[in-house]
Amino acid sequence: MRLNDLKPQVGSKQRPRRLGRGISAGQGASSGKGMRGQNARSGGGTRPGFEGGQQPLYRRLPKLKGFPLAPRKEYTTINVEKLASLPANTEVTLESLKEVGILTSGKAPLKILGNGELGVALQVKAAAFTGSARSKIEAAGGSCEVIG
Repeated sequence: MRLNDLKPQVGSKQRPRRLGRGISAGQGASSGKGMRGQNARSGGGTRPGFEGGQQPLYRRLPKLKGFPLAPRKEYTTINVEKLASLPANTEVTLESLKEVGILTSGKAPLKILGNGELGVALQVKAAAFTGSARSKIEAAGGSCEVIG
């Protein structure tokens, strides 16, 4: 097989319609575009979404950037590695952490995260715990209490 032997597959190439070449050609006179109107003119036709001057659907609908989920819970978070500096058997709350100076601000409820290691038994009272934080506190001999 050589380049000069290559031919398109039979039936894959169709000859173009010859428009406006008389009645016997099948597409004479109005070239299959009907009698009159915007789409019958040369260069005629409208852009996608055009509705003849009526306000198009894409402009009638509200523009939404997404839906916020039900009121999101905001937490003041702290990792267990920060609690390791506290003395043993200390009761840990949001207020006690502010007094000690580990937290400087925080109006939202306290959530304990599980990053780091803890070797001190503590009584932790917080609004939420991650699973790893709870297991590390209890493994160190402490207790976790969820306060609402």
